[in-house]
Amino acid sequence: MELYLDSVDIKEIEEAVQLGTLSGLTTTPTFMHRHGITDIDGTILKLAGMVPVLQVEALGDYADEVYREAHRLLDLGLNQETTVFKIPVSIEAIKACKRLTDEGIMVNIHLVYTLQQAYMAAIAGATYVCPLVGRLQDQGYDALALIEQCVEMVNYYEYDSKIMFSSVRHAEHVRNAITLGVHTCTMPWGVMKNLTENNLTKLGTQQFVEHTRLVTLRVGDVLRDVQSEVGLEDTVMDAIVRMTESGLGAVAVVDANRKLAGVFTDGDLRRHLKDNGKAILQQRMADISYKSPLTVSADALLIEAVDLFKKHRVDNLIVTRADALVGILDVQDLVKLNLLG
Repeated sequence: MELYLDSVDIKEIEEAVQLGTLSGLTTTPTFMHRHGITDIDGTILKLAGMVPVLQVEALGDYADEVYREAHRLLDLGLNQETTVFKIPVSIEAIKACKRLTDEGIMVNIHLVYTLQQAYMAAIAGATYVCPLVGRLQDQGYDALALIEQCVEMVNYYEYDSKIMFSSVRHAEHVRNAITLGVHTCTMPWGVMKNLTENNLTKLGTQQFVEHTRLVTLRVGDVLRDVQSEVGLEDTVMDAIVRMTESGLGAVAVVDANRKLAGVFTDGDLRRHLKDNGKAILQQRMADISYKSPLTVSADALLIEAVDLFKKHRVDNLIVTRADALVGILDVQDLVKLNLLG
């Protein structure tokens, strides 16, 4: 199924072209004018240079007028091999279509609302026959049944025409087009760019990415580059200042040789304040007892750190390399990376 963009917005046309999958663009001077475009012919030529195939209106009350307008546009510089002229269905349009297609010029008979109109377009050699599904449904008609009939007619009689599914309102219309076997679908950019969206896909992708990061990134890769230690001779107040500066909920306590003596957390601070009051703020870190801290190697995979956080229900892990202190991994560091729920 060919994929066409239906738009007059230069910015979104440029964005859609980057997909590399467009068969072409359907557009209309009427909507160009509504968007404030005054140089219609210049814009048509610009668009023709941007897309593989440009479908643009050739209007007129009579066949001769439509025919002349198509040739006027070709004389401006449009390439006959990559231009399709859109003509609203009528008996005059059928006449113009036959004249143009006999000259090898491609035509799209659009604004089709009945199978009879589609038949007349097909026998006149229209390259595209274009029912407006959304508009039909807006008025309570079974547009999908019409599309199905048009496809069956073209395929059964082996006409060269392609049925174009247009007036697309939402992604479900695209599914309908595929299911019904239409040859071409033209749609707004707002619908096209969301065709790959799906909540289950999004969730699965997120889980895949998260797990991949857990088994490929190492603890040292996500460690904050902050000062996260105090000495035994420092005070609790010094530890508070260091925690505040680092944004971590803990500090490592080291001796004069930077050998790890323990870890002091904001939870420890609250407990000591409750038991000893403000006096604790001037107490040396050497005078406080510490539990053996949980450590993880900076070279360990993140999944190992996650397992430690979950198993021991702690907020911080001391990170080491060859028994030397490297820093502190905070549980929030992994939460922010969506690696720990």
